[in-house]
Amino acid sequence: MKIQDTKMGLVEFEPIKEGEIGMYVCGPTVYDLGHLGHGRSAVSFDLMRRYFIYKGYKVKFVSNYTDIDDKMINRAKEKGISVEQLANEIIPEYIKDYTALGIMVSDISPKATDSVKEMIDIISTLEKKGHTYVLDDGVYFDVKTFKEYGEFSGQKLEDLKVGARVDVKEDKRNPYDFVLWKFKKDGEPFWSSPWGDGRPGWHIECSAMSFLHLGEKFDIHGGGLDLVFPHHECEVAQSLCAFGSDAFAKYWMHNGFINIDNEKMSKSLGNFFTLRNVFEKYDPKIVRFMFLQTHYRNPINFSFDLLEQAKAGLERIRDCVRNLKFEIENSSDGGDDTGVDEKLSGLKSDFENVMDNDFDTSGALGAVFDLVTFVNTLIQSKKLTKKSANDVTSLFTDFDKVLNVIFEEEKDIDDEVKALIKQREDSRKAKNFAMSDKIRDKLKAKGIELEDTSSGTVWKRV
Repeated sequence: MKIQDTKMGLVEFEPIKEGEIGMYVCGPTVYDLGHLGHGRSAVSFDLMRRYFIYKGYKVKFVSNYTDIDDKMINRAKEKGISVEQLANEIIPEYIKDYTALGIMVSDISPKATDSVKEMIDIISTLEKKGHTYVLDDGVYFDVKTFKEYGEFSGQKLEDLKVGARVDVKEDKRNPYDFVLWKFKKDGEPFWSSPWGDGRPGWHIECSAMSFLHLGEKFDIHGGGLDLVFPHHECEVAQSLCAFGSDAFAKYWMHNGFINIDNEKMSKSLGNFFTLRNVFEKYDPKIVRFMFLQTHYRNPINFSFDLLEQAKAGLERIRDCVRNLKFEIENSSDGGDDTGVDEKLSGLKSDFENVMDNDFDTSGALGAVFDLVTFVNTLIQSKKLTKKSANDVTSLFTDFDKVLNVIFEEEKDIDDEVKALIKQREDSRKAKNFAMSDKIRDKLKAKGIELEDTSSGTVWKRV
């Protein structure tokens, strides 16, 4: 299979160790609730992880929480609580939102503050190798000691702009030198180190956590496109200087931005949506489906119209699965299996071929909709047998091991609703359509919608 490496382009994926994959994905800074950009990144790498597992790989998946940095400190001061208390409040909210999006729990979810010793060890190694210097506010990495600095993100030092996420400090040797260890300030959390009390810089955190949990060399490092520079550029520099030129991540992968009206989502522009905002109006699996409709590397121009389209598309798939289940439970074993096995095999190959091409989920969903069309045709023409219905269900199940949107959480209906459905079926058989329509409206008011099929009536929640 092929994957898109940020620096090398489209390459054939070859794991370091046959049959096993180590993945590290930069997680959120937990000073506030997760937004659509966090959700998009988490779903993108969850999708990759699921497909690797589907292909038979044993995957060790690590995604961190940054629980110490300037944003954490400032927000904690605003709230009048400690940084640790803030992290303990926000991390469970991320877990709740990510669970709702159908994201698998990471094998390891380290907090930056749990790896300070490893960060100090790496900085000490860098110091011994001549890559650091000390100023009045901390220990810095000297980018001129790593001649490849800028190559990862495809930039030249002289073209890079200082500011934004690059700290401006006049007495740095080079404008792009970055801090490894920040000396203690009043009221801030701190740890002891050989250079004085203080806290780690942002970039050193992920190098230490990935090293601790995946070793000096692992397969894939991922994150949002906004992290390519300076965060991942700095990770590459300090990690290769500390561990050696053949160390750290073999492949780098980045997901695209969330745009609102063709502009990058940001609080400063007032076009900002938390996941919780969106979940108030839409089922989280609809949000996941919306993400999957676009290739993970491409930008998503978010709108509520796009969510409506996703809702309609997902409902079409789920209606098919719902009808399929009803057919298995209620139809007689007639029909014709001719050509079904060949069609299903072809659709499975289609799904895998597009997913093998850098996780093309839009193509994968195309295979799912082709399956929906095929199944609906079989049902309408009364050619679906119980065997083929079970085979189709198995294929949907295989697809959903990767996509995790197709099957709804099983929620039974109460006895009153069951009685109303039965009463309506009796009214239809007795050709009392006025009563049948009245009961249908009553059920809809309860959030239950009915669909009449040739084999009987199927219900769904709305």
